[in-house]
Amino acid sequence: MSDSAVTRRQLWTLAAASFAQFMIQLEVTIVNVTLPSIQRALSAGPSRLVWIVDAYVLPLASLTLVGGTLGDRYGRKRVFLVGFVAFTLFSAGCALSPDDQVLVVFRALQGVGAALMAPSSLSILPHAFPPLTRPWAIGMWSMLSGLGFGMGPVLAGLLLRVAGWSAIFWVNVPIGIAGALLTARFVDESRNPHARRLDLAGAALVSGALFCLTFALVRLGHHAEAAGAVAPFLGVAFVLGVAFLVREARTPAPMLPLGFFRQRAFRTANVAFALAYAALAATLFFVSPYFQNVLGWGPLETGLSWLAMNVPFLTVASRAGRLQARFGARRVVVAGLAAGGTGILLFARLGTDSAWLQALPAYALFGAGYGAAVPAVSAIAMGALEVHHAGVASGVLNASRQVGAAVGLPALGALGAAAVSGAEGWSDPAKFVLAMRVALLAAGGLVLAAALLTALERVDESAREA
Repeated sequence: MSDSAVTRRQLWTLAAASFAQFMIQLEVTIVNVTLPSIQRALSAGPSRLVWIVDAYVLPLASLTLVGGTLGDRYGRKRVFLVGFVAFTLFSAGCALSPDDQVLVVFRALQGVGAALMAPSSLSILPHAFPPLTRPWAIGMWSMLSGLGFGMGPVLAGLLLRVAGWSAIFWVNVPIGIAGALLTARFVDESRNPHARRLDLAGAALVSGALFCLTFALVRLGHHAEAAGAVAPFLGVAFVLGVAFLVREARTPAPMLPLGFFRQRAFRTANVAFALAYAALAATLFFVSPYFQNVLGWGPLETGLSWLAMNVPFLTVASRAGRLQARFGARRVVVAGLAAGGTGILLFARLGTDSAWLQALPAYALFGAGYGAAVPAVSAIAMGALEVHHAGVASGVLNASRQVGAAVGLPALGALGAAAVSGAEGWSDPAKFVLAMRVALLAAGGLVLAAALLTALERVDESAREA
């Protein structure tokens, strides 16, 4: 597909959508690298550091489906613009926070803004681009927004060298202003012409279910021993989820028409997206601690190493439309996820004395595979429903991504803790407890804390290997 087939207005619409998703994904990875600096500057305890991360994730995961529904009913451009402005203002609030408690509050509000932006950033594209150019647009959106996820560690390392921790939040402000101006000027308003009033009860049920589910999974990601404590939240999530489905099946104006899931392509695309992001989140959260804790790299070196993943991702994602036109979206998804899975297997072969060049094929396959799969899955999900349902379709897809990521991290964290605790050098009870703490700190992205704990206990080579 030639770029000449795309108008200037469409390009600026694509830029606005990509800016939004860039910032949303950037916040997922940039904060983790900065946590030690935040801890020193604000005298934050370990539990508060965890909340600085989780306060953003929880509203993003629990409200994204509501954000998509609001866009369909009240105007995608309007909701998108509100989210842009809110995210930008609350990013500035994060940067100006005088203490860790205020920072947690602004991080939560930042997550609310992200939940309004995330579904609209994708749902405005089917309206702006006709079917011929739509796969190319979604591919470029995936490429540019995926850049935010991959650039987080790189930007964090660079900003910490030249400025304080607040710089990671200030960087959102100029991007947010530019995105809001582009949205106001170039994005056309669109909505579902058949939409009725918002189902407030349905919105409350699904948001509560997603919140409880995500909260429980995130807690497990940090504290495997808290399984008993989070069980009630999983139970509440199940009850609310069932109540939501029952209500949606009976109400004349459902927030999420359950008939959408009778579409095999839509259903399968969401399952694939959840599984893909479960693997991605769990893998990448262990890659950074590996380079820093085991190989002794600094944050900047570790962040720059991600370029070996980012470049293949961007290269393949920018050609997503051509790949789908030639081979079909389903084949591209299968090939992409197979390549990404092979990259994960290569990561698993790294040891305590591995050179960076040994990680290069893992990075390249992982990045190229996801560069192919993410745009294709997004195109399948958005193409399975009518254009006027784009907001709900995008909201469901984003919710699948967030829940998948929330599931993947504690799942691999538990496996990692079990593997470490069973290895030579951690056999006595005291070492077992230490193994659990180290593995879960690393899984939570608390690299400095894990490294410090390991150093203080003077663990031997077998422990580092574990």
